[in-house]
Amino acid sequence: MVKGHKIEKKVEVEAFLDIIQNYTKDQINTTDHTFFRLSEKQRKIFKDEVLKEYLLAKTPILVGIQFNGNYAVFYDYSKNEVLRLMLDIQSNKIEIVTFYLPDKTQMPRL
Repeated sequence: MVKGHKIEKKVEVEAFLDIIQNYTKDQINTTDHTFFRLSEKQRKIFKDEVLKEYLLAKTPILVGIQFNGNYAVFYDYSKNEVLRLMLDIQSNKIEIVTFYLPDKTQMPRL
């Protein structure tokens, strides 16, 4: 793993939810980089609205700040996988930098 993507500091879930509570769907954006890892099949499932819904309506199971300053936010996704969102949280917007579905065994231990 690239050092910038490693988690430097754990963030309490409640503290993270407090940070994002004042952002609206319109203030959450995806980038050209967000979907680059996906196959065509996955692109039909994961649209920006799905990712925004996770961010605004679901409770993460783990949150951390990476060495590069982005947030790594993990959500339960399936029996064997988690959804990992990498976020650039700014004062007026949140950018979903990228995401992927690692196996639950690959969850960081903080």
